[in-house]
Amino acid sequence: MKTMVSPSLLSANFIDLKSDIEMINKSEADWLHLDVMDGVFVPNISFGFPVIEAVSKVCTKPLDVHFMIQHPENYIEQTAKLGAMMMNVHYEACTHLHRTIQQIHAAGMKAGVTLNPSTPVCVLEDIICDVDMVLLMSVNPGFGGQKFIENTIKKIGRLRQLIKESGSQALIEVDGGVQAETAPRLVKAGVDVLVSGSYVFKSTAPYATIHALKELH
Repeated sequence: MKTMVSPSLLSANFIDLKSDIEMINKSEADWLHLDVMDGVFVPNISFGFPVIEAVSKVCTKPLDVHFMIQHPENYIEQTAKLGAMMMNVHYEACTHLHRTIQQIHAAGMKAGVTLNPSTPVCVLEDIICDVDMVLLMSVNPGFGGQKFIENTIKKIGRLRQLIKESGSQALIEVDGGVQAETAPRLVKAGVDVLVSGSYVFKSTAPYATIHALKELH
């Protein structure tokens, strides 16, 4: 299977968002990654449902929505109504994670769980077979353009082993510092989906950049 690519909208040009989304539509990108931040769970505020709704009307790629917020369970139905394919919630933000995963599935979406850099993969042992994807943050969530955290490579190995031993079908996604130097190493370590923001949207040749990420194996 070719590596999947989910460009992060956070790095797009918000003055001319439609042009950037149309670029994604024409590209080989698999999904569009949307980072929703509340300024409480993470020290930044990004965008909310009005932007997601506008994007959903133009984007032809599945929406990979990543909630970096407290109480994401309160927004499951609203997210589903906008046609999101994947709803990704943080382990650290969900007191009743299993229930939240069930509710996401019941709403007709795939369920992803995100781990911050300091959260070990072992916390997922009891729910790894219930999730469709695990997103490992390779930077601290909140801001784009941060330096890649090297421990992520070892962490991918531990997660891949957990998935194999449990018989889970979960995909592994990584977000943060994904560029020419780190992407090949991430794929070699066992990543299925690469989230890339500034590397794609700030590229002088975004179609070629996405293509190059897709060709990694």
